[in-house]
Amino acid sequence: MTASERPASPHPTSAPIAPAPGRAMVTTPHRLASEAGLRILARGGNAIEAAVAAGAALSVTYPHFCGLGGDAVWMVGDRTGRTTSFLGIGQAARRLPDADPIPVRGPLSALTTAGLVDSWDHALAYSRRWWNGREGLGALLDDAIALAGDGFAMSGSQRFWLDFRAAERSDWTEFDAHFEPGGDALPFRQPRLAASLRTIADQGARAFYEGELAAAIAAGLAAAGSPIDAADLAATRTREASPLSIRYRDLTLLAPPPPTQGATTLAIMGILDRLQLSGLDPAGPDFLHLCVEAVKRAFLDRGAIADPDFVDVPLREMLDPERLARKAASIDPAMALAWPHVVRSGDTAFIGVVDGQGRSVALLQSLYYDWGSGVVAGDTGILWQNRGAAFDRSDGPNRLQPGKRPFYTLNPGLAMRGGKPALVYGTQGADGQPQTLAVLLSRLIDHGLDPRSALAAPRFLLGRTFSDARDSLKLEASASEETFRALARRGHEVAAIPALSPLAGQAGVIAIDEAGGVSGAHDPRSDGCALAFPEI
Repeated sequence: MTASERPASPHPTSAPIAPAPGRAMVTTPHRLASEAGLRILARGGNAIEAAVAAGAALSVTYPHFCGLGGDAVWMVGDRTGRTTSFLGIGQAARRLPDADPIPVRGPLSALTTAGLVDSWDHALAYSRRWWNGREGLGALLDDAIALAGDGFAMSGSQRFWLDFRAAERSDWTEFDAHFEPGGDALPFRQPRLAASLRTIADQGARAFYEGELAAAIAAGLAAAGSPIDAADLAATRTREASPLSIRYRDLTLLAPPPPTQGATTLAIMGILDRLQLSGLDPAGPDFLHLCVEAVKRAFLDRGAIADPDFVDVPLREMLDPERLARKAASIDPAMALAWPHVVRSGDTAFIGVVDGQGRSVALLQSLYYDWGSGVVAGDTGILWQNRGAAFDRSDGPNRLQPGKRPFYTLNPGLAMRGGKPALVYGTQGADGQPQTLAVLLSRLIDHGLDPRSALAAPRFLLGRTFSDARDSLKLEASASEETFRALARRGHEVAAIPALSPLAGQAGVIAIDEAGGVSGAHDPRSDGCALAFPEI
């Protein structure tokens, strides 16, 4: 394949802003959200408080990937070695429809409640208990309320996904009334969402689940045909859980537990830990082949992951060192393994924060697919997720059941060195999340790349996408022609995707050195940036 034959990027992207190393940093896929978080750090707030402000702003400015009608998964750590995860994951409705298969859009895909807003409350309680947090939720939502009410310039990513779904969205409930700004009119306003945010700011996070706003949400969903009712909303609670962990070189990698796929990311890294990667070209075929093959072997176990309240997930077996060693030994450096896996789609937004005391947050917020279910809950301005489509109707671990949480693609991470956070990272991309994290972490740890360079290097996506139904190895066109040829010789069915393609994930990284300085960036495949203070 020649350079002229390679596809162009589907929408303009901007290079990540990589500021001079400072003492505190926020990274998100939208500059306005990063600025909202940085303002909290500037007035003395901690990393959790800044993450809430940034995440709320991102729910407004990145409505195609996250919002109040979606979920959130948090990883939190500090220099004392204290770490935890918050699983703000909604559960399936009590009364479920008989639809088979489960639709991927529309009201019957809106089968699960939304955990994001409750996760804010839970995280802030932790902040007050352990990090001397003083910020109230109301003040942290100021930027989000202003952005929703006053408006902002629509991002290239939002416009791309709005246009991409133009043929579908005429069937989405109340969608265009809230999200079609009318040509290129600026600014893009969401007054009904602003009113919902104001209610939450005045009455607290539980107003989303109990009270007048909750009643309006339930009525809007019911009118659209969703099975979620007021009792389902009231039953929604964030879970706090101990992270999973694995050693990689001289670091301890942390990931959230089931129902997330955090164990899959750790298994990939456990396989790679048994391979020699540091002497390889981090953009070359030898390195990429080993990463792809590690992904395949870890993904073969992923079907066992589900809600541990309903299923016994074999985590010990999945992360068993001897088993990972056998998987590593099975990799043929000259031949690709056949790929039988069914791929899941989805979209997400990553927020990373490190404050001046090294307290760190890795947070992913999601509606599942871009624009979620396409259902807006009445006149609340809240777009609901389609995470219910992640269930299936089989008798397997992820079978749809009342009150159950679905298999979850979100898995933000922390890397600890000597008991202190060293890397904060995460990415958008559903099935692509573990794949992106594997190459990103190896480039950062094994090859010593800085965050900006690691993020900009060519990446792959194994499996099907909305634009290519083949189970091929999608490789960004910025890889060399020899890399394409060498992977094909190993038996990979290689297909080119645009350089800096949104399909390859939108990741963010903050690196913390041993002196406490931070450096980082957000992906050039997004509209975002990392912003730092020299001293906080």
